[in-house]
Parts: sequence; C-alpha cells; structure tokens
Amino acid sequence: MKTTPFTSIHEALGAKMLEFAGYNMPIEYSGIIDEHMNVVNNVGVFDVSHMGEFWVKGPNALSFLQSITSNDPALLSIGQAQYSCFPNEKGGIVDDILVYHMEPEKYMIVVNAANIEKDWNWCITHNQAEATIENASERTVLLAVQGPKAIDVIQKLTQVKLSEIPYYHFAVGEVAGVKEVIISNTGYTGAGGFELFFYPEYAEQIWNALFESGAEFGIKPAGLGARDTLRLEMGFCLYGNDIDDTTSTIEAGLGWITKFTEGRSFSSRAIFENHKNEGVSRKLCGFRMVDKGIPRHDYEIVNEKGEIIGKVTSGTMSPTTKEGIGLGYIKTEFSKTGTKIFIRIRNRDLKAVVVKPPFRK
Repeated sequence: MKTTPFTSIHEALGAKMLEFAGYNMPIEYSGIIDEHMNVVNNVGVFDVSHMGEFWVKGPNALSFLQSITSNDPALLSIGQAQYSCFPNEKGGIVDDILVYHMEPEKYMIVVNAANIEKDWNWCITHNQAEATIENASERTVLLAVQGPKAIDVIQKLTQVKLSEIPYYHFAVGEVAGVKEVIISNTGYTGAGGFELFFYPEYAEQIWNALFESGAEFGIKPAGLGARDTLRLEMGFCLYGNDIDDTTSTIEAGLGWITKFTEGRSFSSRAIFENHKNEGVSRKLCGFRMVDKGIPRHDYEIVNEKGEIIGKVTSGTMSPTTKEGIGLGYIKTEFSKTGTKIFIRIRNRDLKAVVVKPPFRK
C-alpha cells in the first residue's frame, strides 16, 4: 500500500488504518460519531493527501479544459475554484473534479484518489489542444481543516486574511512558516473550513503547528469514516457510489455544473442536452427513514406495491439527526419531494420519504 507523509503520525495516534484507493489511510481515531460531531461543532483535520493534482499550463490550457470538463472554466477568475466533472463519451462521468485558476495560463485540477491513473490517461488521450499537463500528485499533500473554528486555528498561523477568501476561492501564502501554501475555502463536509495544499517535506511542520494552534479550539484528527458521514449529511456525491461512468450529470442533479456555452464542445454534450430538454427516467434523490432502519449501498428502493423503483447509492445513520438517511436513484415519477417510498432492508420494506438535502442544516 502507498502511504502519505502523515501515515506514521496516524499510526502513532492509534488510528484504525485500512486500505483506500491503494493507500494506507486512517478510517477513524476516537470514533466516527465523535469525529463527525467535533467537525460540526469545532474543528477536525483530515489527511486527504491521497487525492490527485494535475497542473494544466500554457496558452492552450483554457481551451483544453473547456473541451474536457462539463462546467465552463472560462467563468473562473484567478483565485477561484470550480466544481466540475470529466464527462465520458457515453453520457456518464469519468470523475468529479475541482478546477483552480492559479494564473492567467495556469490551472490545477484536483481528482479523486481512486481515479488518478484513469483521469491522467483520460487527459492525455483527450489533449487535442496540446496543453502542457503535469501530474503533481506525488509532490502534493493536502490537509482539510474543517469546521466552524477552522478559520481561528489557521488564522493564528498566517498573515493571509482568511475572512477575505470567499467560498470556492483561494489564496497562496505562508502558513506556519511554510511558503507557497494554497489556502482554499473549500471542503467536503459542509461545516466550513479550508483545504491546504503544500509540498510533502513540510507535512510534519504544518500538522504540528495546526494541532498546537487548535488546542484551545478542540481540534482533533478525523478519518475517512467521518468524512463520508459528513458529506452524506450534505447530500454531496461520492464517486463510485452516487456517480460513475453510467450516470449522467442531469440524472445526478448536477445540471448546475453542466454549462452549454454556445460554440463550446465537450464529451457527451449532446446527450446531456437531451437529458435536460427531454427529461430522464431516473433521478438521484435524498431520502430519510420514517421507520427505524439504516439504509446501505445497493439496497433496493420499492413503492407501496413492492415494485422495485430504484437503488440506494449511499446510506448511513446520521450522527446529527439520529435517523437513517441516504441517496439513491429513483424512477422519476417517484422522485418528487415528499413522496413515500420504501427501503428493502433484510427482506422488510421500511417506510422512507423523499427529501431535498442537506439533511444537516
């Protein structure tokens, strides 16, 4: 298994370690619920250095990104980030990504850990614009400092005025004595906070500084287990569960990251436009359990007659609301908010209701 520069720290802290996307990653430390609630109320630190980062540079950088992503990077100002995806050629999604506009002819793409090789090959084979592309994943580490008190923790370590960085924007500055840190007002928890990108040789320095600074704010390390429950409470998609090579952005409720700019061509544009104009047969919906039960990935969703109308893609017991929640693809006629549905759990059809995420306000 691969490791991150923080692996020995996780092990020393007694984290439960498991393989994820080829990396030896911390799943939990003090427990998923404890870590989850600490992020919601205080501040937690996630090692997400397994994520991938590609640089896109040169005069053809923008035209390359416009040809390969669903959102329109031409809308980005320098210092702004954008949620987007790589559409495949069959109306599905290669991966969901973040695009950062660093300089006039320089961008950074952040991709999912499990898809680094797949995404890299996709970029290389679809680089008709002949942009300069560099895979910087091995030379980039990433910490997600999340929660309402994250800004207080990081502000003690930098002269950059964090309150002046809007959501989905970033700055580059010095943090804990380390120069050229990308400080991004993004995250996958919905609890606020920042993500810090920097070089691996400064990993221990920044980790230690964060935990020293955050002691008064209740800072704790958090694992991938809490990261998953936090993102699900917000209704954020997880690649491989809620979106994949067979799901379209329109089915997944991601029409807002699918820009049909006039004169712009990208893979599956015609398919996505047809889905938008003609409608789709299924939609990704949020639901909450009415009966007591915990929905899980791949559980069947049925109607009152017991007929299968969909499938759960993500599910858990919400640490915040203490009820079963989930996402799933449901036939469009049953997808309206308030519709009564049933989740088939151990051969029992348990009542649930379609709701619009987030589950945590």
